[in-house]
Amino acid sequence: MRGNWVVLAFWSLGQLYADQSLKPQIAASQLATNNPSLTTVALEKPFCMFDSSLSPNKSYTIYLYAMMESAIAISSLVTDNRSKPLNSTFQQTNGGQLGPYRAALFNVPNCASPPNLADVGDINKVSDVLKQYLFRVGDDGTRLYDPNFLGVCNPPLAPDSMYRFKYMLVDNADSIMKDQTLWSDPIKTRRVKLPMKIDTWPGRRSGSMIVITSILSAFVFLLLSGFLACVSSAVKGLEDSSEATRHMSQTIQQSEPRLQVSSE
Repeated sequence: MRGNWVVLAFWSLGQLYADQSLKPQIAASQLATNNPSLTTVALEKPFCMFDSSLSPNKSYTIYLYAMMESAIAISSLVTDNRSKPLNSTFQQTNGGQLGPYRAALFNVPNCASPPNLADVGDINKVSDVLKQYLFRVGDDGTRLYDPNFLGVCNPPLAPDSMYRFKYMLVDNADSIMKDQTLWSDPIKTRRVKLPMKIDTWPGRRSGSMIVITSILSAFVFLLLSGFLACVSSAVKGLEDSSEATRHMSQTIQQSEPRLQVSSE
C-alpha cells in the first residue's frame, strides 16, 4: 500500500511540473514524513521544470536559494545586473533574514529518465530514490562551523519561522542565470514545544498507544502478583518446616526409654 502511495505521489509530481507551476513545492507527506520539521523543509526537485530552457550540448546546474519571509521587504534579488547568480552565504545574510542565500547546488533532474519506481519497494534502495526526487533544506549541521569548508552551506533553519525558496537554472559555461522559478509560497518550520505544554491526556493519544499501555500495565501487575505469591509461599514453607522440626524433636524426646535405678 505504501508503494502505491509513493507511485501516486511521483505521478502527481510529474503532472504538477508538466502544468508549468514554476515555483518550488513542499514534498508530499507520502514522500517525506514530519515535513516541515523544526529545522528542515523537504522540497520536490524541479523535474521537467526547465526543459524548455535547456540547450543541447550545454551543461547546467540548479541553484537553490532560501530566505526568511521577512527578508522580502529588504531584497529578494538573486542575481546582479549582469544576470550573475549571487553567492550570498547563510552567514552573510544572517540565516536569510537580510536576503536570499544559496543553500544548495545540484544537477538538473533528468525528466526523461527518472529513478526506477520499482526500487521504492526495496528497503535498501528507497533512500537513494527519494534523494533523487527530493532535497531537504537545512539538513547540514556540521559545515556551518567548519573554517576549512568553503563550499555551499545548508545549515539548519530556525524553528517557528517562515521561509521562501527559489530554483535557478545556471549555464555552467559562463555562470549566467538561464532561467528561474518564482519564489515559493511561505513555508513555516515547526514550533518547539515546552515539556510542560505537552498534552499527556489519554484522549490525545492514539488507540494503539492506549492498548499497548494497558497491556504493559496488566503485565507488570501480573508479574508483581506472581513475585509476591512466590515470596509468600517461600515464607510459609519455612514456617511449616520449622514447625515440623520442633514436633519431630519433641516426639523423639518422648519416645526415648528412661533408665531405672534398682536398689540392692
